[in-house]
Amino acid sequence: MSSVATPNTPAAVPPRPQPAVRQQYLDLKANVHRKLLNRLNLEALASSDRARAESEIRTLLHELLAEENTPLSLGERDTLFNELLDDVFGLGPLEPLLRDPGISDILVNTHKHVFIEKGGTLHRIQTTFQDDRHLMRVIDRIVSAVGRRVDDSSPMVDARLPDGSRVNAIIPPLAVDGPLLSIRRFPAERLKSDDLVKLRAMTQPMLEFLSHCVRARLNAIISGGTGAGKTTLLNVLSGFIGDRERIVTIEDAAELQLHQEHVARLETRPPNVEGKGAVRQRQLMVNALRMRPDRIVVGEVRGEEALDMLQAMNTGHDGSLTTVHANTPRDALTRIETMIAMGATNLPERAMRQQIASAIQLVVQQTRLSDGTRKVTSVSEITGMEGDVITMQEIYVFEKMGVTQDGKVIGRFRATGVRPKCCERLKASGIHLPADMFEGVTEVR
Repeated sequence: MSSVATPNTPAAVPPRPQPAVRQQYLDLKANVHRKLLNRLNLEALASSDRARAESEIRTLLHELLAEENTPLSLGERDTLFNELLDDVFGLGPLEPLLRDPGISDILVNTHKHVFIEKGGTLHRIQTTFQDDRHLMRVIDRIVSAVGRRVDDSSPMVDARLPDGSRVNAIIPPLAVDGPLLSIRRFPAERLKSDDLVKLRAMTQPMLEFLSHCVRARLNAIISGGTGAGKTTLLNVLSGFIGDRERIVTIEDAAELQLHQEHVARLETRPPNVEGKGAVRQRQLMVNALRMRPDRIVVGEVRGEEALDMLQAMNTGHDGSLTTVHANTPRDALTRIETMIAMGATNLPERAMRQQIASAIQLVVQQTRLSDGTRKVTSVSEITGMEGDVITMQEIYVFEKMGVTQDGKVIGRFRATGVRPKCCERLKASGIHLPADMFEGVTEVR
């Protein structure tokens, strides 16, 4: 009989490994991996010459495989060898994930479960850690690199990776089932202003209007939920600040990448082992005012430093930018009121709102939609106060129209037709905006 497959007969397909065989291989691999980690002095190897470390690891791996009589192919041996190198010189099982530019979030729920977000979708992967000690070694390596610590007395920590990715870790006793690690990744090449238009995160008129507002030194707040893209938008808008201006940035974990020449970067500091020495954003905010800044950029306002930020905006440091967690522009103002009250409980409500209305000119709402895309869904201008209410008017808005069968959001950007009051201020700065900039509709599919 001929071995050639006929058109109606599918070609032979190699049989898939049985689940029991696959699990046996994984158990065997984990056992060898654990023995290697126990016999290696990781700290000494990490500080030694890499070529020498690779040679020592490869020799020990061959010895253990010979002892185990392990039937591993050359490819499987190379994979195990590379995983060990990642443990010694990098972040272990996280290294292959960090090399994938398409992954935006890495979420480790104890050593057993690892989830990633890719293309706006969250799903679990097969990657695991050996045990909680293995995961803790990786967490310690991340936080110690930026001068921070995590232990029983300080079980929560914020840190960053060398590429600027944001890291949060929380360990027992606060994490009930084991250590938890969250990594919010940022691409090596941050998105530029033109990229936001190409990705349909905003329209060209919206981008032009916001860029003119930054150049004319209007104070703006970027509002949005977690993962909405607030930091990315803040980076883009900061890029419109002139090169001759002195910029002071204040962040919990340094993430902003400003390319201007005159930038002074400040970062908060957690308490030491004795619970002392913490430096909060409010203290940095006060110190920044003594550094002769032209602009102040705060990564995120989340506490009593909100009042100091508003006062700086009102006392000659106009053109400042910051972000806040909120679902709508109106909610952003309410949150700022709440944060002011945290540090100044005796300040009357009307006085708080007057501070907000006079300090902030624009609220830009950034939203992450159900399909994972991120868009500027509202650009609103604060126009003043009527009685005890802060008045706002929407200049641009994104209207969601529906969802396609494959889950893609359909919508449109619409200019409301309202000409902003700030146009007079822009005109005084030599910026003349055409009337049709605030008219028209752009469909998004």
